[in-house]
Amino acid sequence: MGDHHHGPAKGLSRWLFATNHKDIGTMYLWFSFAMFLVGGAFAMIIRAELFQPGMQLIRPEFFNQMTTMHGLIMVFGAIMPAFVGLANWMIPMMIGAPDMALPRMNNWSFWILPPAFLLLLATMFMEGGGPAFGWTFYAPLSTTYAPPSVTFFIFGVHILGLSSIMGSINIVATVMNLRAPGMTYMKMPLFVWTWFITAYLLIAVMPVLAGAVTMMLMDIHFGTSFFSAAGGGDPVLFQHVFWFFGHPEVYIIILPAFGVVSQIIPAFARKPLFGYDSMVYATASIAFLSFIVWAHHMYTVGMPIAGELFFMYATMLIAVPTGVKVFNWITTMWRGAMTFETPMLFCIGFVVLFTIGGFTGLMLSIAPSDFQYHDSYFVVAHFHYVMVAGAVFSMTAAVYYWLPKWCGKMYNETMGKTHFWISFIGFNVTFFPQHFVGLAGMPRRIPDYALQFADFNMISSIGAFIYGASQILFLYNVIATIVGGKPISDEKVWDGAEGLEWTVPTPAPFHTFSTPPQVR
Repeated sequence: MGDHHHGPAKGLSRWLFATNHKDIGTMYLWFSFAMFLVGGAFAMIIRAELFQPGMQLIRPEFFNQMTTMHGLIMVFGAIMPAFVGLANWMIPMMIGAPDMALPRMNNWSFWILPPAFLLLLATMFMEGGGPAFGWTFYAPLSTTYAPPSVTFFIFGVHILGLSSIMGSINIVATVMNLRAPGMTYMKMPLFVWTWFITAYLLIAVMPVLAGAVTMMLMDIHFGTSFFSAAGGGDPVLFQHVFWFFGHPEVYIIILPAFGVVSQIIPAFARKPLFGYDSMVYATASIAFLSFIVWAHHMYTVGMPIAGELFFMYATMLIAVPTGVKVFNWITTMWRGAMTFETPMLFCIGFVVLFTIGGFTGLMLSIAPSDFQYHDSYFVVAHFHYVMVAGAVFSMTAAVYYWLPKWCGKMYNETMGKTHFWISFIGFNVTFFPQHFVGLAGMPRRIPDYALQFADFNMISSIGAFIYGASQILFLYNVIATIVGGKPISDEKVWDGAEGLEWTVPTPAPFHTFSTPPQVR
């Protein structure tokens, strides 16, 4: 055990005691992909049950466990750790730092995650079953009527929050203190900016989530009545506390995705990002506004009309900086010397589909309309357009884009493009019809449905199996690249670059073109 200080660490201890940002980033990425496959398997169970009306495969209680665990694992296990892994790998290199500021804490941030998720998954095998109260775990369903396993769930959530807070402090400390000479804030790559802002969001809201689950713990075990009307509490208080965390959380998920897309689009358009300053200000505006819109998730609780109006207008305001970003990406591509390699395809898919998700979000922000949309499949369609086509597509683009940098080998471009098209088609076949069944009145989180929703649900399930299968192709491509990919050298490696030769490291602007690109 003492040997790991001398020379390169060997075997297991290299990973167990890892303090360098690249190894830790790699572990985050592999862990998040494992969680992506677990959460995806749960989604497949959900879609298999909904393939036709009537109960086929599983009991309703298990269906509810699946919807709960799918949401929790995808948000906290797949998407967030994936972007943290990206931050670990890329931020030090992008700002010219030797490593993260707090390497030992970095190790702990990662290593408390696997036990936390084992704990979360273990609840499904406990007496009374795992949590079946939805990923938002609304009280009193999650307190008064919850199985004994909810206590373990609460502990797991605390550990996840601890990991996020430590990781964020690390990112803030790194960006503020370890930038290379001359790397001013307004010269940082946008991926660094988006993560810098995201880290502040995490530090601000993870303690709020910890407060919510601690109040749950008190209500369950110590006789308090935070969320119980019988003891003078209020179930709606839970929703306020949860969504004060939960809405900034959705921007925590998407801001690093914005950063990724802002790195990749300029590289494949062969021109600098349009409107760098406005992108930074837009990101900061979105972060600020994310704190004052939480009750748009709660229009149906019976709030005063003034409250509905405030949350409606504040929510609509977020469309402005988000629109600025979308227009800047499009303007960056405009008249660029574009090529359509895999990372670019995923980014263009991101821009198109995320915009659709943004428009349905705008629809949901309108209080009187939301009474119709609330808790229907329309909401499910909306948030999968921003979380899958947004966060997951951009994360996939990032892996294809930086994998050659990470392992020195080139992935199979044809297989990458195939993965994109199968994913893109499978995703839209899955989630586009859900807008229709939602507007027609199909409620979410229900294991059975009326006959008129059968056709669209069958289409949706077929799309889901296609989308799920495409991720196996992705896994294969990544492993094949690492194990036996073509080593990258100074020759052209991006097939289909149409005569525009460029070498890896790719011409990702690690600066804002205020200085000429460095000779490599």
